[in-house]
Amino acid sequence: MLEKVNLKKVMIKEEYKPEAERLKLRLTELQQQVKEKKLPVIILFDGWGAAGKGSLISKLILNFDPRGAGVTSFVGADAAESRKPLLWRYWTAIPAQGEIAVFDRSWYQDITTAVLEEKVSRKERLRRIESVKTFERQLADDGTLLIKFFLHIDQKEQKKRFSKLEENKNTAWRVTELDWKRNRHYDDYYQVFDQTLRETSTEYAPWQIVGSHDQNSAVIQIYRTVVSEIERALERKDDKPASEEIQPGDFDLVSIPKLSEIRLDKQIEPDRYQQQLKEAQAKLKKLHNKLYRKKIPVVIAYEGWDAAGKGGNIKRVAAALDPRGYEVIPVAAPDKTELAHHYLWRFWKRLPKTGHIAIFDRTWYGRVMVERIEGFCTQDQWRRAYREINEFEKELSDWGAVIVKFWIHIDQDEQLKRFKERENTPAKRWKITEEDWRNREKWSLYEEAVNDMLRNTSTDFAPWNIIESQDKRFARIKALKILISAIEERLEKES
Repeated sequence: MLEKVNLKKVMIKEEYKPEAERLKLRLTELQQQVKEKKLPVIILFDGWGAAGKGSLISKLILNFDPRGAGVTSFVGADAAESRKPLLWRYWTAIPAQGEIAVFDRSWYQDITTAVLEEKVSRKERLRRIESVKTFERQLADDGTLLIKFFLHIDQKEQKKRFSKLEENKNTAWRVTELDWKRNRHYDDYYQVFDQTLRETSTEYAPWQIVGSHDQNSAVIQIYRTVVSEIERALERKDDKPASEEIQPGDFDLVSIPKLSEIRLDKQIEPDRYQQQLKEAQAKLKKLHNKLYRKKIPVVIAYEGWDAAGKGGNIKRVAAALDPRGYEVIPVAAPDKTELAHHYLWRFWKRLPKTGHIAIFDRTWYGRVMVERIEGFCTQDQWRRAYREINEFEKELSDWGAVIVKFWIHIDQDEQLKRFKERENTPAKRWKITEEDWRNREKWSLYEEAVNDMLRNTSTDFAPWNIIESQDKRFARIKALKILISAIEERLEKES
């Protein structure tokens, strides 16, 4: 791709000025339409050192109202960011609906320069390529416009610019030994850049390569591209037919029974329960220390029927953990800010760092349950969510996380009994709401949705565990044992 760029293109001042003024005015107008139509826009700048990213970004961003547009610069991950999944810092920076985010460098630095400088293996590079393509596809499917610019200059021009920067004491700091090393090995970086551009220029996020020897022509190309891409996105109608089938993606799924096939008569005697609870919690406590030492993250996802006993189950798990190394994350209906982002955004933000445990009390699976049943998302959105969720969990698994998912299960009669108990007990009355009763009336719809969820998202790297909870004590012991087993299996791989 890079070989096709005309680096000799020049635009004279007389031609540049009127065209720039016209396009700047149009960019300002388009931002208002972006806001009105709630279109999220990401404008990504990558390219060679000294290719002019800073000055070109500066010229572009001045055309937008700063209340709806901003610039985020991504350098190498710091110590805190390195303890999160690779894409975490990018997911958390995506814009809300109606906002424009300009990225100075991006996730591509983890594929290009990292390959040559961090000894990233070929296998890991290919994995990162697929992760990035998945990330961009998910954003595009959700309505985000991605505009990707690669600023291109040749080796001679780069060397000339580095030398000029070094001549001035006020700019000399901008040129590092690493910059000069990259210039000396320009051909190696060229090959990696070009290969990456070819592999990641997709229909939903194509690359725009900008010859950056002449700033005037580069500015006009960027302005024209941003204008045309935003105009097209604002006019675009979703001509794709809605998906008629659930598509979980190309993953190995683990067979799991339907809820109606689960026997709910399992119990444990109180004395035996107390003994097993004490033993399991002591074991989990020791394992938590090992997880921290090995820097292995754990994500525990709790879903289940209202009044099934999620809270009590979580409490028994948390009681065994060092409070400095875990967080219980209760998930309610998304707020205004969360609704303005991709539905996975709020969960990416709450992921644990390495060595820590995140316990989600309700999860991203709301997309394929309550949002599906209550019509809070379109049919196409919840049908494609199975694949997106599997991809999300695969990213966590590849990061090294232990993923344990529980469905806490009871039958309708037991739920009714517990609802009435809550209503008749002042200390528990706050737990029962009108929404709980409304959801109960849709039991059959929810059961169908849960069966679809279990069948299509129980993967070999993140299988579902159905916990029989007619007897809460039995449920707590079973969940603890499954969690301990999953952690031990993961730790064995580290041995």
